[in-house]
Amino acid sequence: MDRAVTHTSKAQKPAPGYNQTRARVEDYFDRSATKTWERLTSDAPVSRIRETVRKGRDQMRSLMLSRLPDDLRGARILDAGCGPGMATIELAKRGASVVAADISPQLIDIAELRLPPEFKRNVTFHAGDMLDRSLGRFDAVIAMDSLIYYTAEDIGRSLSGLEKRVSGPIVFTVAPRTLLLMAMWYAGKAFPRSDRSPTMIPHARPTLARAAKDQGVRRMLRPVDRVACGFYISEAMELRP
Repeated sequence: MDRAVTHTSKAQKPAPGYNQTRARVEDYFDRSATKTWERLTSDAPVSRIRETVRKGRDQMRSLMLSRLPDDLRGARILDAGCGPGMATIELAKRGASVVAADISPQLIDIAELRLPPEFKRNVTFHAGDMLDRSLGRFDAVIAMDSLIYYTAEDIGRSLSGLEKRVSGPIVFTVAPRTLLLMAMWYAGKAFPRSDRSPTMIPHARPTLARAAKDQGVRRMLRPVDRVACGFYISEAMELRP
């Protein structure tokens, strides 16, 4: 498959809340966070706090990829919220045809630059909404930390739209509803800052399962595992046929 870059934002009937959150995420990553994420996802030295985030993300990426076959030749995979493209490279190495989608054009640019030349024909880059229906159908989806800013209703609606176009597993992460993350969430709401990241919304699996069912999701939402490494805390879940 020839590599291409698309720039669209047509989504699966998103609600106003989803659109507003997506706009904040896009603004944050393109306005102030691109260099931070470029450095965090490289071998460059970082602070001790960010080192725990880097290690945690590496662990979570490996965990999510372990839910897919080692041989992905002939499979079409959506890397939803691909960021700088670290999972995209791993999927391409397994032989998959990858659609790497991210709301941030600048992160897509970094992912393009980092993609080894031998995998360029395996990857299509999409700068826009990861839920864009024009992206077509897939054999599997991974969405690492790309739904962590959304409400349970928005996540349920997103999964419902994806389920209709994905024949295999949908593996994604959320911020788990732990005491630490809830304390951070309430503190963030009490002391908002215009220059910080959009606030993560912690979720419990039963709440997400109900929201998904309410939005018409047919598959059962199953837990995978949780990664807690210093300042990185994330939980992987999946919808599997």
